[in-house]
Amino acid sequence: MARDNTPFTPEEDISPAPRQGRGAARANLEDDPLDSRTIDLDNEDEAAFRRAPKRVPAKRGPLPRKVLARLKWVVLAAIIFCFAYGAWAAVERYGTRSWRFRINSSDDLEIAGTHNVTRPQIMQVMGGDIGRNVFFIPLAERKKQLEQIAWVESATVMRFLPDRIRIDIKERTPVAFVHMGSRIQLIDGNGVIMEMPPGQAKKYSFPVLTGMNDNEPLSTRAARMMIFTRLISELDRDGANYSKDLSEIDLNDPDDAKVTVADPAGPVVIHLGDTNFLERYKIYTAHVGEWRQQFQRLDSVDLRYERQVIVNPDAPKDAPKQLAQPVIKKVAATKVVAKASTKKPVAKKPAARPAAKTTKAKPKTVAKPAPKTVTKKPAPR
Repeated sequence: MARDNTPFTPEEDISPAPRQGRGAARANLEDDPLDSRTIDLDNEDEAAFRRAPKRVPAKRGPLPRKVLARLKWVVLAAIIFCFAYGAWAAVERYGTRSWRFRINSSDDLEIAGTHNVTRPQIMQVMGGDIGRNVFFIPLAERKKQLEQIAWVESATVMRFLPDRIRIDIKERTPVAFVHMGSRIQLIDGNGVIMEMPPGQAKKYSFPVLTGMNDNEPLSTRAARMMIFTRLISELDRDGANYSKDLSEIDLNDPDDAKVTVADPAGPVVIHLGDTNFLERYKIYTAHVGEWRQQFQRLDSVDLRYERQVIVNPDAPKDAPKQLAQPVIKKVAATKVVAKASTKKPVAKKPAARPAAKTTKAKPKTVAKPAPKTVTKKPAPR
């Protein structure tokens, strides 16, 4: 190859070099670190990998977006509340001041469920509300006042728009007559005393209860009525229906329920105690005929003691007590045998007759000789 002997000129060194690729440019930068800054600024391919220019911050409001959204909901809720309150106030004003909601007469009071409670009794409580607005009638207070009526067990007072009041009455159910002083009244299972409805006394068929008074509290009468309810339920158990034979029940002593049986041969008072009413009453029904044969008069029977029956424990009103007490003791002693074994020797008990004869003979012997000794002696003198 021929040697180039042309002279060197400095212009050749200044002329731009041909474009090189990215790899060649990086190699030249590594070889010549002094010219790397000028090459980087002039390289168009490296401009695509430069950092983006700093963004200018946009202008923001005084409140964040979340706070603004919440404020919008609060304002909307306040508007709805104000609108609802205004509507409610308008409706309330119309309802309380309009004539359409006024009770004009007693025909606007609808009463249901009354049989023994009269309409005048209801009007004594509700009559003051005629002419008033239905919204101003205290329903709870009227309910309590209606339940103060003796025949009313519970009451319901309802408001029907625009101008009606409905009253539903549940009456008490009487279970017996009760003797109060000189009057006969009705009583329910809770011990509440009720007046006899006019003209309806014949439709009730109850025994008469005694041993109660108006001064005792309701709780005392309620406890006695529990004994009465248990007595009637036991006597009518298994279809026995023995309660229909009772004409009077004495509940004065809670430990001794005394019933009066309307026997065709004469009323008999039976002491049943406080338990086993049905078993004790069956003893009476099984032996009443035998007792009437043994005694001329059968007034009462005491069945409270086990294996012992006392006949006529209550002294008759027309006989002295001295004659009644010995008979009770002898009969009580002999009836133990009669109940254990019904033998004929029981009939050989005329102990009551000798007792009556001896007691009657004593006053005769004392009364007769006294006048004879006094009248005969002064005659011969």
